Amino acid sequence: MRARKYIILFAAFGAAAYVTVSHQSPSFDFTLADMVPNSENGEYVYTAAGCASCHIEKGSQNKFILAGGQAFQSPFGTFYAPNVSMSKIHGIGSWTQSQFVTAVRSGLSPEGQHYFPAFPYNSYAKMTDQDVVDLWSFWQTLPEAEKDSITHEITWPLSIRRNVGIWKALFQDQNWVADDGSRGTYLVEALGHCAECHTPRNYLGALDTTKWMQGGKNPSGRGRIPGISPGQLDWSLEEITEYLSSGFTPDFDVAGGHMAIVVENTSQLNQKDRILIAQYLINLKD
Repeated sequence: MRARKYIILFAAFGAAAYVTVSHQSPSFDFTLADMVPNSENGEYVYTAAGCASCHIEKGSQNKFILAGGQAFQSPFGTFYAPNVSMSKIHGIGSWTQSQFVTAVRSGLSPEGQHYFPAFPYNSYAKMTDQDVVDLWSFWQTLPEAEKDSITHEITWPLSIRRNVGIWKALFQDQNWVADDGSRGTYLVEALGHCAECHTPRNYLGALDTTKWMQGGKNPSGRGRIPGISPGQLDWSLEEITEYLSSGFTPDFDVAGGHMAIVVENTSQLNQKDRILIAQYLINLKD
């Protein structure tokens, strides 16, 4: 009888701990409403952050119609980029600035649901207040796309969004790897979120920061994503900068696959920022 009581108490404690750890209430920063947005910078941030790369329809050439639907395979199932156009019915057209900021930097919906970390909010969490406010200002100029989002194909219990709260408690980290406060670090670790592809992950899908930018298995299961740390990439600053501009490698090969889309974005950055990205990669320590 006593053992049964202990089991019940342990179960109750476990349930309470689960509810506490997995729950997050949206924390809207209304102070950002006083900031003066710069839509022109917002467009630059939009490009640097690669927003269109995931959220336009597959095969679309219009970088501003964010109807979603692209599939991203992973060991946990298939994630589909949602419609994040300004549609009030199918997209995020009814959101406020604070709700947008909370989604981008905290991975929480206006209703307080966790977004799966296929959305790289761990990187975007490091965005400056001004950049995320400017991004929302530009976002509001984008067209509506009247198309339903596709439901993710994830097996239970991984499909339970509340469980993402536990994942966040374990792995959500806003610390910089190259903690030098430089623009290059900001471009690579926050806006460009380069590590989301080029750093290996542990069995729960979190980045292994001890192997930063050292490449790893492609989440889709097909091949590997190359490392871009100095131990794997022996290109010069000029060669990396050229690649980010034109997509041409020192061996006269050309960027392919998803990296070709990334280069489409980096080619639109100013030359100074491309050089800063190259300097970041060259100065990394393996």
